[in-house]
Amino acid sequence: MYVAIIAALSVPLLFAGSAVGQVDDGRAVPPWPPERTLDEVLGRQPMPVPWLESPPAVIILGEGRQLFVDDYLIAETDLTREFHKPLPHAGNPLVRPDRPWEQQVDTLNDPRETIAFSDGVWFDPSRRRFLMWYESGRQRTCYAESLDGIHWEKPLLDVRPGTNIVKEGKRDSTTIWLDLSAADPARRFKMMRCRRDVHPGYTHAFAVSPDGIHWHDALPPFVAPKSDRSTFFYNPFREKWVFSVKDVQGDPPTRYRRYYESEEFPPPDGANANTVPWVGADGLDAPREGIGVPPQLYCLDATPYESLLLGLFVIWQGNPPNYPARQKINQVFVGFSRDGFHWHRPLREPFIPVSEDPEAWNYGNVQSVGGCCLVIGEQLYFYASGRMTRDVTAHEGFSSTGLFTLRRDGFASMNAGARGGSLTTPPLRLEAAHLFVNVAAPDGALRVEILDVDGKPIEPFTAARCEVVTGDSTIAPVRWAEAPSLDSLAAGPVRLRFHLRNGKLYAFWLSPSSSGASRGYVAAGGPGFTGPRDTTGRHAYEAVAHGPTE
Repeated sequence: MYVAIIAALSVPLLFAGSAVGQVDDGRAVPPWPPERTLDEVLGRQPMPVPWLESPPAVIILGEGRQLFVDDYLIAETDLTREFHKPLPHAGNPLVRPDRPWEQQVDTLNDPRETIAFSDGVWFDPSRRRFLMWYESGRQRTCYAESLDGIHWEKPLLDVRPGTNIVKEGKRDSTTIWLDLSAADPARRFKMMRCRRDVHPGYTHAFAVSPDGIHWHDALPPFVAPKSDRSTFFYNPFREKWVFSVKDVQGDPPTRYRRYYESEEFPPPDGANANTVPWVGADGLDAPREGIGVPPQLYCLDATPYESLLLGLFVIWQGNPPNYPARQKINQVFVGFSRDGFHWHRPLREPFIPVSEDPEAWNYGNVQSVGGCCLVIGEQLYFYASGRMTRDVTAHEGFSSTGLFTLRRDGFASMNAGARGGSLTTPPLRLEAAHLFVNVAAPDGALRVEILDVDGKPIEPFTAARCEVVTGDSTIAPVRWAEAPSLDSLAAGPVRLRFHLRNGKLYAFWLSPSSSGASRGYVAAGGPGFTGPRDTTGRHAYEAVAHGPTE
């Protein structure tokens, strides 16, 4: 089991390269979560990044693909980092309101809606289906399913016969988690719902389900008066459920997040009293031109992806001059964590933006979706909801959910031109036999050499003896002709040096087998995966290539 990375390292230690690491000598870990004051959060101070500020002397290169979203695994390089954003699907929006019960009763909001307001989109390997939950009419949670994640059906169910409603009750934000590691099949699906019908504020109500359709309330709930957009996620590196609780404080009132974690779902009674200040928008978040108010953190969804935690930060940038015809400017930004508490946000441009087209489905109020992303062969699928322009009094316009796609591991790449360049890691301890890379070099080449800690090449793992990697692949093996595996390097720390020409390097990882299975986490899943980790490697790509099956 992994434990949290220490916020301030005073001596060199060994840590796992896959998210949060384990202290080798067994010394005590400080109390968790780390202390962060409300003044720091409301004062818009960027979060510290302990794994960058005090990196370990040697990194245990553990499970999962290793991404270049920060400098944690870079000691020296003359490559150039480039961040990438997902592209909208041409058929957006994919889930539109077209049923009589998908109506909004509050005339201050959109009259028709099918919005995943976190809610969730997951792939269920037992059913071989994509599953989606979404809000409709602020009165109910509905369910849809798909064979390919593109074409969605709204099945008629027996919860409210003749509809696809799975949970009644006035609601706001809701999160649904498919727990593939659940010991009890009856608790395979987990829900946290912000109820608006039982308290002057909001009650966080919890439920569990064997199938995501038939839900059973799980007690106790807890009350959080300002927490209409609270969410939760699972941090497998700490084996904790993390509750991302919205709060509003300060002058002017400012939205931010409070943190609570629990081994249990739902959390024990009193969870709300034990939340601690966590994270908000900070001084690096720029005000939107034409509005000019300080941005605020509206929501934070997160998921384990490969060797780290991926965070989707919904940043509020104010209400536009023509509000409410154009809804509030919420856009989705991206962040990364190696411990589940501290967040590194190197890209301060919208990851999933609002559209500037007044006729677009996502002209305003773009929101992230629970589960964050799915792994579909070569791609990541990100779903998001948005609101279009409408005349409230005429009940025109609608809110809906669409899809954005990104290359697998494609958040950032290290790039080289025709002259070429190299990237060298800090000392690593290798714990698997096969090396793989995610690289795009159709007109270029990649070679890898393995060095001792002093930078001397280790025979036969030299660049000259490395088989050239070329082409464009998200799962390319790296081989040396005279060394079928890396087993001989397990004893001591080594460095990896990547030599790249005319290409982009997105990730590298170690696999115990030639299948390329990373053993990292696959967020909300995807075809070919049987659990929360990638244990199948290339077989998951084959599942996508073969297409949907009944």
